[in-house]
Amino acid sequence: MLQMVLTLYHLPMSFPSRAALWVARAVGVDVDIKILNLLESEHLKPEFIKINPQHTVPTLVDGDFVMWDSHAIAGYLVRKYAADDSLYPQDPKEKAIVDQRMFFDAELLFPRIRAICFPVIFLGKTTVDPDKKASILEAMAFLDTFLEGNPWVAGKKLTIADYTCVASVTSIVEVGLNISAFKNVQKWLARCQSEIPFYKEVNEPGAKELGKYVSSRLEPNQF
Repeated sequence: MLQMVLTLYHLPMSFPSRAALWVARAVGVDVDIKILNLLESEHLKPEFIKINPQHTVPTLVDGDFVMWDSHAIAGYLVRKYAADDSLYPQDPKEKAIVDQRMFFDAELLFPRIRAICFPVIFLGKTTVDPDKKASILEAMAFLDTFLEGNPWVAGKKLTIADYTCVASVTSIVEVGLNISAFKNVQKWLARCQSEIPFYKEVNEPGAKELGKYVSSRLEPNQF
């Protein structure tokens, strides 16, 4: 039986979208990428809203199954297509830690980065509010603590939590955030760059594109 090609609605500048595509590459699934330019409001077209009423990227279509949110997509891809469960363990305790780190990204890290980037991209803002800078630095401090004594965000093994978190972190670093105070995060980023396959193909170009787009619209010395 031929494997069905999945469709991923994607925007390279979107860090959640990059994370979903990255996990798809990691598990070796064939993905047909359809770029949605949010800057041109392509995600608001009626035909896409029929697929995803929240009109967000990434959105995955696997036959008659549709899923959005990068964290949910990542877990689904591993469970259905990966050769084993190493990226998303089934052991309840190990899985709980991976889930907690992904919830950290979804509920804290991603929203705090978005709170900086969204007003610049869509509302014409040219500065970063001090409270928003403090907020993202607090998030980096949490992440640095997670990584104390651990090579990966959920412990001793690479998991999908690393894919989601590193896509977020590299995005705000490319925008201009100084993370020199967070030594564990710096080591982890270097490890991700050198050890996670498809980093340069999937994550790096989109992170740099977002960083250039946002930083070029900010006044100097915002970080």
